[in-house]
Amino acid sequence: MKKHLLALCLFPALSFTVLPGFAASPSVNPQNVATAPSVSPDKLQRLSWLPLTPPVSQDIMLDAASATLNEGDISGPVAAVTLPADQGSLEVTLASIMKDQQVYAPNVLVLDSQLQPAAFFPSSYFTYQKPGIIATNRLEGTMKLTPVLGQKQIYLLIYTTTRDLAQTSTMINPAKLYAEGASNAIPDVPDPIVRHVSSGTLSLKVKSEQNSGNIMIGKLFGSDSAKPVVVGSNNAAVSQPLAPSAAPLPAPAPAAKAEPMLNDTEKYFNDGIRKAVKAGDIDKALKLMNEAERLGSSSARATFISSVKGKG
Repeated sequence: MKKHLLALCLFPALSFTVLPGFAASPSVNPQNVATAPSVSPDKLQRLSWLPLTPPVSQDIMLDAASATLNEGDISGPVAAVTLPADQGSLEVTLASIMKDQQVYAPNVLVLDSQLQPAAFFPSSYFTYQKPGIIATNRLEGTMKLTPVLGQKQIYLLIYTTTRDLAQTSTMINPAKLYAEGASNAIPDVPDPIVRHVSSGTLSLKVKSEQNSGNIMIGKLFGSDSAKPVVVGSNNAAVSQPLAPSAAPLPAPAPAAKAEPMLNDTEKYFNDGIRKAVKAGDIDKALKLMNEAERLGSSSARATFISSVKGKG
């Protein structure tokens, strides 16, 4: 599992299953938002965003009745989802279901609380997965995200492009699947071609995850002049009821301290924060910082920030 440290504090731990012959593009780099499409803030704010609170599973139908976005290479129906930013690390598994040899090839643009691009997962990140006992043929990928402190929610924009629509995928031939299950010789038969289309069914599974170093969404230093972003309505056409909105964020630091922390205790927490960041365990470092501040630390936040920036 590869981990990288960037200036804007993006820590990827990209976890997904790759099948022989159906591997994801090795050039996929979710931190490289320079390759992401540019979408105007006005169009983002006009979308209907679906709030999901983990743990949750949600199916989303994309068809002619869905919200659409046609800007640049983005084409057709899209899904717009908000996730809470105050529940630690999030693991998001997105699957696009293959049906009648057609599939919606998803791309995911992750936006921070100010609707600024923070990570980008192109369609090549979502690889073909064979059917199982309870799963069907699908394109699937798992994204691990860690929102930084001071945000209420982050955003996922799921879309396809004109380039995707001109391409195809391949699914395993049922005869090969049967032979594999029966431990027989695999027949030499062609695999069916699956067309990419602008409609389909998405399956989202979101859960909070502890002890992981993931992609941090948002900047460590927020602007005092930053204004809340009003993002459309929270209604969306989906096959399941909406999850309740996330609770408001607690204050990032305690308003008052009962008494100063002892030097030895302060050092204990600061050393723990440095070690956790060095190991890539940002979730643990955040928890240590929060606990230290609750107990009266005056240096835990500065230690966390300097450690993340490589100056700790």
